[in-house]
Amino acid sequence: MTNLRALLLSIVCLWTINANAQRYELRDDWKCIPVSKMKDPGTVISAPDFALHGWQPAIVPGTVLTTMLENKQVPDPFWGMNNKQIPDIFHTGRDYYTYWFVKDFEERVEPGQEAWLHLRGVNYSCDVFLNGKKLNTKLHSGMFLRQTYNITGQLRKQGKNRLAVIVYPPDQVGNPNGGQGGDGTIARNVAHQYVAGWDWIQPVRDRNTGIWDKVTIEKTGKVNIKNPHVITLVPGKRTPGAPQQPATIKVTAELENAGTTPQKGILQYTLDGNKVTREVTIQPHSTVEVKLPDLSLKNPKLWWPNGYGPQDLYDLKMQFTQAGKVSDTETLHVGVREIQAEWNTATRSKQISVNGQKVFIKGGNWIISDAMLRFSDERYNAEVRFHRDMNLNLLRIWGGALTERPEFYEACDRYGILVMQDFWGSGDCNGRWIDPAKADDQWTRRKYPDDHNLFLESAADQIKMIRNFPSLAIWCGGNEITLPVDIMTPLRDSILPALDGTRWFVDYSNSDDMSFNALGGNGDGPYGIQPLTRFWNYRTWPFNSEIGSVGVGDHHSLERFLPEANRVAPQYSAETRREKVDSVWQYHKYIGYDGSIEPYGKATDMRDFGKKAQLVNFDQYRALMEGFSAHMWDWYTGVIIWKTQNPWTSLRGQMYDYYLDPNACLYGLHSGSEPLHVMYNPADTAVAIVNNTFKHQYDLMLVINAIDMKGNVKNLTQVFVEIGPSTTRKIIDINREIREMAQKEGMFLSLRLLNLDRKPVSDNLYWLPDAAGKYSGLQTMPDSKATATARIVSSGKVEVTLQNPANAPLAFFNRIALVDPNTKKRILPVFYDDNYVSVLPGESKTVLLEYTAKNGLTPVVSVEGWNAKEQLVPIAGKP
Repeated sequence: MTNLRALLLSIVCLWTINANAQRYELRDDWKCIPVSKMKDPGTVISAPDFALHGWQPAIVPGTVLTTMLENKQVPDPFWGMNNKQIPDIFHTGRDYYTYWFVKDFEERVEPGQEAWLHLRGVNYSCDVFLNGKKLNTKLHSGMFLRQTYNITGQLRKQGKNRLAVIVYPPDQVGNPNGGQGGDGTIARNVAHQYVAGWDWIQPVRDRNTGIWDKVTIEKTGKVNIKNPHVITLVPGKRTPGAPQQPATIKVTAELENAGTTPQKGILQYTLDGNKVTREVTIQPHSTVEVKLPDLSLKNPKLWWPNGYGPQDLYDLKMQFTQAGKVSDTETLHVGVREIQAEWNTATRSKQISVNGQKVFIKGGNWIISDAMLRFSDERYNAEVRFHRDMNLNLLRIWGGALTERPEFYEACDRYGILVMQDFWGSGDCNGRWIDPAKADDQWTRRKYPDDHNLFLESAADQIKMIRNFPSLAIWCGGNEITLPVDIMTPLRDSILPALDGTRWFVDYSNSDDMSFNALGGNGDGPYGIQPLTRFWNYRTWPFNSEIGSVGVGDHHSLERFLPEANRVAPQYSAETRREKVDSVWQYHKYIGYDGSIEPYGKATDMRDFGKKAQLVNFDQYRALMEGFSAHMWDWYTGVIIWKTQNPWTSLRGQMYDYYLDPNACLYGLHSGSEPLHVMYNPADTAVAIVNNTFKHQYDLMLVINAIDMKGNVKNLTQVFVEIGPSTTRKIIDINREIREMAQKEGMFLSLRLLNLDRKPVSDNLYWLPDAAGKYSGLQTMPDSKATATARIVSSGKVEVTLQNPANAPLAFFNRIALVDPNTKKRILPVFYDDNYVSVLPGESKTVLLEYTAKNGLTPVVSVEGWNAKEQLVPIAGKP
């Protein structure tokens, strides 16, 4: 009886939610079938009484391949060489991945209501049927072009409805011949290009054919609000946390009247207690854009990029009312900020300002969250949060992928990450270079895609979709090449000014308008291991849009996708200066560590390789960001790392793996990118400070200590320093002291900035090689004596403390993880306020872990250091 009562209650609750909902997603219980097994037309299939014999469960949003994977018809393409076992569309033909998708749902309209069907993304073309009627008058094409249909007249009075969509793959699927974008013809479509293969991914076999983004039903009154647009103007130079002069809020929206009679009413919005209205009449079968009166927002709470101030957001509620009744409602989150871009004559590159304050760009290149388009709010949140934790402030959405989803931008708004959004083109596919892998010559590829009008229509639609997000800062025409002139010119000169008009448009990612190329070459890169001194000494392009290094994870990460037989460490030969690499590592696009592991001792196995690789990872990315920051405003206005994440199990350019397990790259960046930072220049052996905040920093005690391998600490100096806002300063040269101490077996160099409370505001530890350039001391370092304890702070938060006794060796490079006590596997994702931490003799260090707590599971903490075997630490306390 109790179970029945609970069931009835849940049904009532569901009915109540649906009855009041204005918009909901058609997500679960889709079915699909290959077109080869269904010869009936859409008018028949979409009839609710048509029997779906032989149809199988489908994943929507998703792709044909995600559905096949879910139904165990193909192996996991991210594991080992499995991807080679899946038939490629270039060989099977397009019909093999052409599918029908069907969804039954209940909905009806009451008098005075209108119902709308929205499809936010289909790849690549489709016909849409509802209850026996075709909704689109011609074949819909374009991966990025949204679809909206008024379905009021097609909904059945009984409430039982069936939606049927036939989805066709891209018109040109491309030959995945190993080139960047395969043979390049994938770019003849208005779609993403990486799916034919790139230097970081193998081909996606169905080219991501499917209903890949959300399908929703919306119910309104007679007038529907569409594409609201909010612009915030913040004049002058503002200071975070200070009282603010007013900001101007400018709001427009489109109103659609699908009916046969004029509709009169009031368009209004409320923001921070302010109400703004305008009376409007919309003629039948028409859409009008309405401009509301400007609002002067008093003492606004401003939105700032990560590291500079808070990310305040306002709720804006917009409604269209008729005779006091609400016809439609749209809710937006508004960040009050203004983006500016101006030319820096010293660097010869653009510099970005927010609210009148110049911001040194520390960015990462983002490909896509999941190569097979399996997106989720939780994954977006985790990935963007990782970038916040790296102390970065910008993500560039690479042009071979897609316009990122609103959910991605919501996460960027939340964490203060500015976004540079590329449109859909690349130098590789679109003709910049001679390429024997390409099917067409450069002149032909230069004209891609085939349908320029579809490109422009899609671009305009995507601009409307994401233009309200405060994190969106820059539009970019394409990756390493301009778009065709008849696309770029109207996009730059007509469409963007009309639909946005508030952001800088750069014509391509390494354009002279962004970063003047006085060096020659491509204007970006390099992409591999670099000597640490090069990041400091060599003056590269002044706003380098792509520069990166390695990114292999530890053995925990590698075991997630490498079969046991292939868990073999790369072997470097000093004679040939090459690595011998396992075939599965090569298939997963391993980028070489060359000889950089050797100074730590030749790797004995995969576990040892992964452990030593983390030292290289940390050093590479810390030095990269320190070197660029050391020359901000005189050499550079920004840098964007290639790349910070992988949407596939790739072995290059990642701060965390596909499964959201961080490696030491993330924490090298976390250190090197911190807003107030003390750092060591390996090129001239000087200690410098960078202040990447808007505040003058006073009364900082600089403490420099040298530590030998046994844990003996020698104070080299301590001195009070200060540094102005948004600047960098060299403080002191320590060449003689460290040269003598490091000569035999290397040493540790501890740099700290302490405030007047003697608390560290920057804490940076370097490990320096011996006179021969090897880390001989690390190889024979005494075992750590440090102990670890863990306690629950609150639900989902754990505090781990490492305590190193006096007169002990330094506890070096400790990797902390949260582990399932039964499987001993890492819990993912987990967010750490620091990791790969070291503890000096007689000191302690505390790290805060955050994760999603699950009922019934009490995890344990794993701590493993360079000179300490893994220990599992129980967590004390209750949440």
